[in-house]
Amino acid sequence: MALPLLNSLEDCADFSKAVKPYIPQLYALPEKLLDVFAGRESLLKLYTETNPLISGFAISVALGAVFLVVAEINRNYSQVDRCWSLLPTVYIAHFDAWARLTGLPTRRLDVALLFSAIWSTRLTYNYWRKGGYGIGHEDYRWQVALTSRMKEIVRQHVPKAVFHVFNWTFISFIQSILLFLIAAPAYTVLLASTIEPQLTSADLAYMAIELGLVLTEYIADEQQWTYQSAKKQYKESGKVTRGFKQAELDRGFITSGLWAYSRHPNFAAEQSIWFLLYQWSCYATKTLYNWAGVGPAFLILLFQGSTWLTELITSGKYPEYRTPAPKAPKVIRTSELAKRQQEKEKQQKQK
Repeated sequence: MALPLLNSLEDCADFSKAVKPYIPQLYALPEKLLDVFAGRESLLKLYTETNPLISGFAISVALGAVFLVVAEINRNYSQVDRCWSLLPTVYIAHFDAWARLTGLPTRRLDVALLFSAIWSTRLTYNYWRKGGYGIGHEDYRWQVALTSRMKEIVRQHVPKAVFHVFNWTFISFIQSILLFLIAAPAYTVLLASTIEPQLTSADLAYMAIELGLVLTEYIADEQQWTYQSAKKQYKESGKVTRGFKQAELDRGFITSGLWAYSRHPNFAAEQSIWFLLYQWSCYATKTLYNWAGVGPAFLILLFQGSTWLTELITSGKYPEYRTPAPKAPKVIRTSELAKRQQEKEKQQKQK
């Protein structure tokens, strides 16, 4: 069977029961795909008879190989970035489609897919308007021939041979697998739906919070886009866009709106979105934690490294961006306090 026979919601989050028995399917998958290509087996049959977590993981590994080949041929290391906004939704849609094809309840997965589709729409649009899908466009972290500052950060500390290994492992494969893992909690929700298929008010609450986080990202992106557009116009024409002050544009980075409370409100919301999906799976299985938290946890670690690099680049471009060092507290000695008290009493006597 492609799914385990589980007796409780807690079993749905048990790795030894929900995942481990199907790992051998991953090893057998290449041979079965050869049978499909040879016409000895139906692709639809193979799809429905393979555990959806295993087939989803296999797809992420195959895509990693594609990203690697395309990146090395074009010397462009942003191939995963072009698909980042789409793949998590594709994987959730994969779980939803598999459940439909096998006759399982999909209401809870439908709700998860709805929020994820909206998330994909927002992020894809934002990436597109920044030129992310243009020919030759590269994420600034991996670029080779932009500013000397960026080149220094990436290339000075990473030899060319090591950077290729970095592409073969982390950039192409690990990131591709990560995009599957952050969507993997949907598998746990799928299993829980076989026991409790009904859509609950808590499921709707999770979706509402997810949509609220997506809205937060949208607002942050719009504020950043408006500011950067005004800054660009100011640099080109010297004209200050209405709603801004010259000092704001001279500073070089935004400090208003959501950006007044966080330097990276969009980053914070992005991490929260996928951590909340994991928490959703915990709620669905009535567990405090489960194996599906690996993906969101790794995503948070990835963001820490990415944020550090972003801070390093930005603080190098804009001196005001550096956090000022806290002032040392003034130490008042006991003798000074006594002296002040004596002076105060002397003044009172003179009056």
